[in-house]
Amino acid sequence: MTTTHDTGAVTLENGPRRRRVPRSVPLPLLVPALVGLAFLLLPLLALLIRAPWRSLPDQLTSPEVWQALQLSLISATAATAVSLVLGVPLAWLLARTDFPGRRLVRALVTLPLVLPPVVGGVALLLALGRNGVVGQWLDSWFGITLPFTTAGVVVAEAFVAMPFLVISVEGTLRAADPRYEEAATTLGASRFTAFRRVTLPLIAPGIAAGAVLAWARALGEFGATITFAGNFPGRTQTMPLAVYLALQNDPAAAIALSLVLLAVSIAVLAGLRDRWTAASS
Repeated sequence: MTTTHDTGAVTLENGPRRRRVPRSVPLPLLVPALVGLAFLLLPLLALLIRAPWRSLPDQLTSPEVWQALQLSLISATAATAVSLVLGVPLAWLLARTDFPGRRLVRALVTLPLVLPPVVGGVALLLALGRNGVVGQWLDSWFGITLPFTTAGVVVAEAFVAMPFLVISVEGTLRAADPRYEEAATTLGASRFTAFRRVTLPLIAPGIAAGAVLAWARALGEFGATITFAGNFPGRTQTMPLAVYLALQNDPAAAIALSLVLLAVSIAVLAGLRDRWTAASS
């Protein structure tokens, strides 16, 4: 057992395990830290305290809630599939290739993370609406109209969720050793075969984590969805939109839907627990 001193910290090593002796927390840091913790947890606790637990099964099985829940699950899964098909190659392009303007492209890819969702919905309308830059051609050539349809919900959710997957996969690609991929190409494999047979298995955990984050973000999307797809029950009304509508007429149903979204968020955090733990160790 060895003991080291680092600015008052004591670290005890016993084989591969290491235990840190906790430091005392200064009062000027402890008080605002506890206030911040209470600020984040109090609304969640209020949601649990005021939840209509006795009528919760009836609320969740009502036709309106079930329609919103079913549509949310389907659209979020479809948006995640779109994000996987388009986002993984995009992440590989940003991580493995060098081209002019790569930093600008990366900034544009991450822009939906900080862009207000309503602005994203307006941008989608201007691009893919019936009179949009691309939407007018989709309508006249193929008869495809995306706004205010279930497909529009998927497009809006994929727009805001894909950056989460791209960032996760790109980070995993940068951490993976590219020499394995290069060795496969020297043995006669094409770049795509090397990506499919070598790189994909290496980055599978990062893809899974990014897909879960994208799915959770798509499930909770509100602003871009209501702007681009509207709020039509059974067609475009997802759970966040149903919460907003029910809060005005049926607060119990709004709380029930909010509990579902809260449970999904907790499940996502639990599923990614090992990834966060590894990142903080």
